[in-house]
Amino acid sequence: MAYTDQQKKAHIRELQQMLRRISYYNPAIPRIMPDGIYGKATADAVRDFQQFYGLTANSEVSSATWEKIAEIDREYSVLPEPLQAFPRNGNTVILPGDRSFTVSVIQLILQALSEQDSDYPFCQVTGLFDEETANAVRMFQKLCALPVTGAVDCKTWNRLCMAVR
Repeated sequence: MAYTDQQKKAHIRELQQMLRRISYYNPAIPRIMPDGIYGKATADAVRDFQQFYGLTANSEVSSATWEKIAEIDREYSVLPEPLQAFPRNGNTVILPGDRSFTVSVIQLILQALSEQDSDYPFCQVTGLFDEETANAVRMFQKLCALPVTGAVDCKTWNRLCMAVR
């Protein structure tokens, strides 16, 4: 039986869906929209994935690449959706002075990190994004090679979620 265009499109969409899920946890992987078309955006995401995970970075989906993508996707599928407590607007940035439940979650994560690793400063859970929280966020960003802003954007949030799994 021949491999139909419809089957090919379904497999490409499955690949794109896995890469998209991975991109929520790994900001090195560009976020793509699953459309079933293996275009430039998908090729770039595959290449970046291959590069990040030590595979031959040629944008081609070999069986080794497919298996690695599926493996990483399975690892992340047991984690909670990283944006559940983060505001849904992708441009949102949580800044010093903000007060919210999300700030409390950030502080809880930072507190857990400080208990696991003395490199992280201790952070009180108050729900207020104070200077202590901003300093802890800056330290986290520095250690994770993120832009050191002291504010929590989507990339910083996703890395925080990855750090406590």
